[in-house]
Amino acid sequence: MGTLVLVEHVSLDGVMQAPAAADEDVRGGFARGGWALAGNDEVMGAELGKRMGGDGALLLGRRTYEQFYGVWPKQTDGNPYTEALNRVTKYVVSRTLRELPWENSVLVEDVGEVAGIKRRQGLTVLGSGELSGELMRRGLVDGLMLMIHPVVLGSGRRLFGGAEVPLRLVGEVTSTTGVLIATYEKEEA
Repeated sequence: MGTLVLVEHVSLDGVMQAPAAADEDVRGGFARGGWALAGNDEVMGAELGKRMGGDGALLLGRRTYEQFYGVWPKQTDGNPYTEALNRVTKYVVSRTLRELPWENSVLVEDVGEVAGIKRRQGLTVLGSGELSGELMRRGLVDGLMLMIHPVVLGSGRRLFGGAEVPLRLVGEVTSTTGVLIATYEKEEA
């Protein structure tokens, strides 16, 4: 049985919308896109690399998949993320996509299929806020790696909503930019 871990950038007030780019996700008039970029440093890169370096697969929602596909396969600067993201199996949960152009991508048409995939291998969810919320509500989340940025945004889509998931802190690292990288595991009932 694999585990399912959410890897998310969040503000102190729980916002996870559009951490990487101004135009990444403007739903609801959100105008603070790119808010997490100032927090990136080598410490965060190393912690993300540890998470990405495993044998599991990625599980992505449609928006995150399209956003990642628009950037990562085109990178030619020799960064380690492009190779890892191209190589890994990417399960994409979508009711609207029919074709997945990025290598090693597999369409998952119903979120209900995720439990079966999880039984076969570990899964890491990057971003994918709506999918993450649904996975939490279904009790499929085994852990979280939160990069908690020292900023309050005041508005935007939040990661936690409508799900109760008891967690325990199992690790923490603070980046040079003040981002708390906290790792949690699900508390067994």
